[in-house]
Amino acid sequence: MVELKTKESIDAMHEAGQVVARALTAARHAARVGVSLRELDEVAREVLREAGAGSPFLGYRPSFAPVPFPAVLCASVNDAIVHGVPDDYRLRDGDLLSLDCGATLGGWAGDSALSLVVGTPRPADLDLVATAERALAAGIAAAVVGNRIGDIAHAVGTVCRAAGYGVPDGFGGHGIGRRMHEDPEVPNEGRPGRGLPLRAGMVLAIEPMLIGGGTDAWHTAPDGWTLRTDDGSRAAHAEHTVAITEAGPRVLTARADG
Repeated sequence: MVELKTKESIDAMHEAGQVVARALTAARHAARVGVSLRELDEVAREVLREAGAGSPFLGYRPSFAPVPFPAVLCASVNDAIVHGVPDDYRLRDGDLLSLDCGATLGGWAGDSALSLVVGTPRPADLDLVATAERALAAGIAAAVVGNRIGDIAHAVGTVCRAAGYGVPDGFGGHGIGRRMHEDPEVPNEGRPGRGLPLRAGMVLAIEPMLIGGGTDAWHTAPDGWTLRTDDGSRAAHAEHTVAITEAGPRVLTARADG
């Protein structure tokens, strides 16, 4: 069942979303050569602590996971697409890093992700990251009253495919509200004009995931969480929590640094 949020509820979700935005911004600024993924997680934890917010990631255990997720931040490096578990790996020059973070505040959740290159970038990685952001922007632009879920999916997938990138099968965005994952599912590919109609009060996490090698194939790493590309190519991930309103899409996790 899809819950339509009131303006007051959306305003409260914006507060949670801004905690996420600050946590991602802090982790992004801390992501330098030699810094460990575990240290980035601690940076995000401190932002959540200061805000009095909880983490929907920490302790989360869906049916596929062998153990609860041990962190507040997903940190996925190079061929890791999403769900990377922060550990003692220290960032190297040229690493492609995706950061995904959530927060709960006042009973509401926010969820967002970004990708960046640490140190000296490769042009191909910059193109991949930029395309993920363009796909996200296209999905957000399609999140308007009168459209359908398929319009968002089509907008995201069109940008990814036009650039020659793969789209991991079976993964995409989701509804969000009092829980991090709610109905409906928001695929990263689809046919326009199909699927659930978009109504004011729906709040969605729109999140393109791109595989640089052009294939869609992925596998789960031995940790039971991290999704990796089958061909070893690099991946990028971008995400915002977006409210659908009569005035247009409202990005609840917008960051001051973009």
